[in-house]
Amino acid sequence: MSINSSQPLSIIHQDDDLVAIKKASGLLVHRSPIDKHETRFAVQELRNQLGRHVYPLHRLDKPTSGVLMFALSNEAASFYSQQFRDHQVRKTYLALVRGHGPETMSIDHSLRDEGDKYAGIELGGKAKEALTHVQCVRQFEIPLVVDRYPTTRLSLMRCEPVTGRKHQIRRHLKHIGHPIVGDSRHGKGLLNRACEGYFGAGRLWLACTQMTLVGRDGRLLVIDASLEADFDQVLKQLGSE
Repeated sequence: MSINSSQPLSIIHQDDDLVAIKKASGLLVHRSPIDKHETRFAVQELRNQLGRHVYPLHRLDKPTSGVLMFALSNEAASFYSQQFRDHQVRKTYLALVRGHGPETMSIDHSLRDEGDKYAGIELGGKAKEALTHVQCVRQFEIPLVVDRYPTTRLSLMRCEPVTGRKHQIRRHLKHIGHPIVGDSRHGKGLLNRACEGYFGAGRLWLACTQMTLVGRDGRLLVIDASLEADFDQVLKQLGSE
């Protein structure tokens, strides 16, 4: 998905400590040797837009859209980073997946590190605890022939990762047989291509729609992000408001 380089980042929350944007699918959080051709990065764009230094508190995969949070000082970064490390931040995602997903389920499935030579992470090693709570929001069946099936079943799943392993939601949904549509690494290529043709749009259909954490003043802070227009349009095509 292409990013409009002339368009400013969408700021959805800002206070003395924090700023949150609605990251578009296809936007990198920061510069990476994996995508040397990319010229836009959320960290640099936000610094330029605000005219001050910002500190990313977490990451979203390049194809994932939604809430992305930054601290505005070293002190705030230290305070809020601790909440992320201690799994105290409640994160809510929406994902469009293959098949009719379970009504509710807690996926308690340890994950080994995925290899990333640029980050100095080797493939394998000891599996680390990983927990994701999922809930089926709505199920769909569309007249799309994929492989030997005359119709295609899909589900909109609400996902809450408790831990924060790399690609955790994507890997956990694959583990239970419901990979995310548009996931080129953990999904099904045949289904991805068929759905892209059917919807007239292709991307990883995964978005972080809400984050809840505690501010330095002790108050609960809830940050919401609406779905991007393409994700919203796909759900409308499926008949979901």
